[in-house]
Order: sequence, then structure tokens, then C-alpha cells
Amino acid sequence: MKLSEFKFDLPEEYLATHPSENRDESRMMVVHRATGKIEHRVFKDILEYFDDGDVMVVNDTKVFPARLYGNKEKTGAKIEVFLLRELNKDIHLWDVLVDPARKIRVGNKLYFGESDLVAEVIDNTTSRGRTIKFLFDGSDEEFYKAINDLGETPLPKYIKREAEPEDRERYQTVYAKNVGAVAAPTAGLHFTKEVLKRLEIKGVDVTPLTLHVGLGTFRPVDVEDLTKHKMDSENFMVPAETVEMVNRALDNKKRVVAIGTTTMRALESSVSANNRLKANEGWTDRFIFPPYDFKIANSLVTNFHMPESTLLMMTAAFGGYELIMEAYQQAIKEKYRFFSYGDVMLVL
Repeated sequence: MKLSEFKFDLPEEYLATHPSENRDESRMMVVHRATGKIEHRVFKDILEYFDDGDVMVVNDTKVFPARLYGNKEKTGAKIEVFLLRELNKDIHLWDVLVDPARKIRVGNKLYFGESDLVAEVIDNTTSRGRTIKFLFDGSDEEFYKAINDLGETPLPKYIKREAEPEDRERYQTVYAKNVGAVAAPTAGLHFTKEVLKRLEIKGVDVTPLTLHVGLGTFRPVDVEDLTKHKMDSENFMVPAETVEMVNRALDNKKRVVAIGTTTMRALESSVSANNRLKANEGWTDRFIFPPYDFKIANSLVTNFHMPESTLLMMTAAFGGYELIMEAYQQAIKEKYRFFSYGDVMLVL
């Protein structure tokens, strides 16, 4: 398929800049692949679609406050440093993006607020990418506390406002556990502890895997021929307990629902020779677009995505291109809220 086939007009006011008042009261569009039927519900109604023995797989990655603001030595110029991934924990070596990049050269030192945190630029990686080393004498615990105290919630750039205290909680799932993401697995933002408890009472198993969401999730596709697009790699881990639950559900012809495209990517990167899930960990750059034969999940929960995004492409691969594009037109007509803090779609 071609990039232009995923283009549609989205009014800017449909981009959600704040979360809904209550997580589980976001609107939910339910798309039935078998019949083409589309329903308009709210997220907490999700309980009606799953039953005893069904399995929901969630991504338990935890977002860290990855956006730091520092000052360049001598000139004092303000520099944004976006932490992408830790390359070496022992020496606090990080892969980062800097802005404005033209001011930052190898050997420059950056100072962060009134803290003891100082970083030195070690290498250039891309036009905006740098490798930096934090010069910090304290313990690991003290280092990560400094990052946590100084850092800002890494809201996507399209949210044109400053991060607020509320974002620390709301741009995080209630089951977030393993620190490492620079963007939230947003389909999971709609869950509350109450919804999880009611699913448990109903006999629905909720089980985790981990995929640390990188900035690549927002990277635009800039080639018309989708086969030429390269995804950024993301680190993931599928534990044995989740494998056991998922495979039992598949053997018993139950629903297996991927909560988010990040979960789906990890599942599809961990398929055994007999089309069952296998325990796995490593890096995945799997790019899923139509047509694609999904092996594990038979249901998907996902937010409403941007035009021409890889997330929309995966959703269309799962739900069927024509049905999903029709559903998106309905979403615009019905004034659904799009993207990270927006509403949600359940594809059955």
C-alpha cells in the first residue's frame, strides 16, 4: 500500500490536549470486523465484550520524565535535552536529542538548574541526536532521583502547552511498572483500577508484557512506498506467565486482546513455529501495514491516530483498510478526540 492511502483531513481541534476528566469515561468506538457494524460507547463498557477465559495483554512500561532543560556552559543558552535511552548505566551514558542542535557540539558541557547534574557531549549521532555522559558522583538512586525531579513529562510535541503536574499521573497507565518509555502506551491510559477489578471478577485475565515506547512511534513516514519505511527499534520482553495465559486462551478459542499497538508489535515479534506465543526479549523494528496476517491477538484496543502514521497503518491492517478508514470518517463526524489523550477504538 501507499502512504497517501492513509491521508485524511483532521481538524486541529480534534487533537486532545488534555485527558478526559475520568480515565474510563473516554468515548469508545466498537468496530466489528465480521459484520462491519460500528457502535459508540464509553470505555468502561468494555466489560460487556469480554468473558471468562479471555485474555487482555497490556504493556506495563513506565514513562520517565525524559524532557530536561539545561544551559550551555559559557553562553548560558537554554537547551532542551530529550533522553531517549540509557546506553551504559555504569557511566551514565545516554542517547539523546537536543534542541537547538546547531548550538551543541562534541565537548560542550550542559548544566541543569541548581542541581549537581552536569552532562558532557561525547558524540554526534544524527542531525539532532547526541551521545551525552552525565558527570555525577552520587549513587544510582540519587542520579535517577535527580532526573525525576528535574525532568518534565514528555508530552508529544503536537500538544502545544507546557506539561502540568497532572500529566505526571495521567500520562501513565495505572499498571505502569518497568521504567523505560519516552511515550505512553496510550490505549492503556483508559483503564482504572475499578475496571481492572471488574474484569478480574468476570474471569478475564489481564497479563503484562513490556515494550519501551520510543520516539519512533511519532516519527512520520516520508516514503510513498511503505515497504521502504524503516521503523525505529524498541526494546521489549514477553514473560513466560503471559505466554502461558495467551496460548491457553488461543487453544480454548477465547479472545486475546492486545491493549495498544505497542503490545501488538511485541506479540507479533514473538510468534513460535506453530503460531503460538513464545517467551522472548530483545529489540523489534517490526512494521505492520496492510495486508498482514496476525498470528496472536484477535482483538485490539487502540486510540485514534494521526493521518499517515504507522499506528493507523497497523490498525488498518488488523481491522481491514476500508472498514477502519470508514470508522475514522465516522469518528471525525461524531467529534471523537484523537491521539494520546484522546478517545479509544475496540476492534473485534
